[in-house]
Amino acid sequence: MCFEDLIKKFSLKLKRITYKLNGHFAFFNHEDLYQEALLHLWLDFKQGKLTDKTDSYILQGCYFHLKNYLRKNKRKAILVSFDEVIHNEKGEELNLNMLLSLKNSDSTLNDIHAKILLEQINNNGLTEREKEIFNLTLEGLTSRSIGRKLGISHVRVVKLQKRIRGKCKKHLDLF
Repeated sequence: MCFEDLIKKFSLKLKRITYKLNGHFAFFNHEDLYQEALLHLWLDFKQGKLTDKTDSYILQGCYFHLKNYLRKNKRKAILVSFDEVIHNEKGEELNLNMLLSLKNSDSTLNDIHAKILLEQINNNGLTEREKEIFNLTLEGLTSRSIGRKLGISHVRVVKLQKRIRGKCKKHLDLF
């Protein structure tokens, strides 16, 4: 198998992995992570490490390489744009010095990224019932408690959650 065929085979799955990792860490662009995964694959391919490996083994190797890469390069990647105006929870503008002094800048960036993603998912393609279940699931309620609260069976809740997951995956693939 040539390297181009390997990339065609794993491209979509690698993009999902990079988006998943970027959703947790959010201080790298997922395209940068994708390029890093391709570089890792290329080096392993050139060294002949992939000849007798299964697909899942190769993908797990990429996943662990990216996690290690993120861990090693975390401090280098925390960047703040000078052009963007950021507001805190009270609506006050934060300047660059205030942002740099934040102790939990990683979690702040993750929170911002997660809020944007949740808004996009919630406002694009979910029915009203799915939105209710989506928001109640985010609050941490079980499927049985959601069913009781909405007056539907927990089996129906599980089916709707499965449909929501499918719509979320389609939405995440756009990134």
